[in-house]
Amino acid sequence: MMGREMMLDYLAGALSGSAGVLFGHPLDTVKCQLQVQLAGNQYRSLRDCCLTIHKQGLARGFFRGLSWPLFSYGLVNSVFFGTYASTLKVLGSHTGHSKAPEFLPILVAGSVGGVAQLSVSVPIEVIKVVLQSQIPHPDKQHKVSGINRDYYKGPREGALDIIRSQGVRGMYRGTITQMYRDVPASASYFLVFEYCSYYSHKHLSFLNSQLIDFVSGGLAGVLSWTLITPLDVLKSRVQADVKGNMYSGLWDCAGKSIKQEGIRVLFRGYSAVATRAFLVNSVTLLVYVELLKAFKVNESIM
Repeated sequence: MMGREMMLDYLAGALSGSAGVLFGHPLDTVKCQLQVQLAGNQYRSLRDCCLTIHKQGLARGFFRGLSWPLFSYGLVNSVFFGTYASTLKVLGSHTGHSKAPEFLPILVAGSVGGVAQLSVSVPIEVIKVVLQSQIPHPDKQHKVSGINRDYYKGPREGALDIIRSQGVRGMYRGTITQMYRDVPASASYFLVFEYCSYYSHKHLSFLNSQLIDFVSGGLAGVLSWTLITPLDVLKSRVQADVKGNMYSGLWDCAGKSIKQEGIRVLFRGYSAVATRAFLVNSVTLLVYVELLKAFKVNESIM
């Protein structure tokens, strides 16, 4: 029975992750474009960025690189949510509206889930960021400029070229930066969701349960992404520079970026980050919770 419930945790994570990616990819593309733009070749505004991407059409613009994360992020979120639920069980804790959330087990389980998914998510992020960063943004000389000047037709061509030139290690560029981003984000993500969901169901019981979980998931996404936005900017830049032509690593990227563009560069694209975070995570967690209910997993979030 326990094995079946664990399998359903992983399945719910996979399906909810894919749903979240589908809803959030256009804004993720905008976020990435804003984060990797360099001094002297910047968008005038969020609207300018969106219009530039729109000119490329849906497949080569807002949904560029979607096929890669759409299917692969099912695996990432399966590992992420499955590990979180499994770790809670190992710690003798569980979530549910009948009992107040336990801070330490959720903190530990969220952190473990964040670490566990890195082996799968880093290569996916590298390819996704590289493809998204290659949407043309003409400079004054009408040449495409940016961190990564190579242009790949799709994820397969990009992955093969990176492995050919950098080896498998190239697919894991920015792992440390992503770990610094994902672990605190994962821990805060589940903490905010569990506490918001529990106390909202307790004190706002007149509201629709799905609405509560939708809003709780959105708030969890916004707050956790706000916490790690500077690291997300640096991660995007390090991974877009997949061949290491500009940055040797996290601290080199941070130093050069701040020196050239000021401290504000670390919060570039925040409006897109926050909007995407609410949308993606409200959908992801709502789908996850509803799937667990449908699967009738007693230890799940109910």
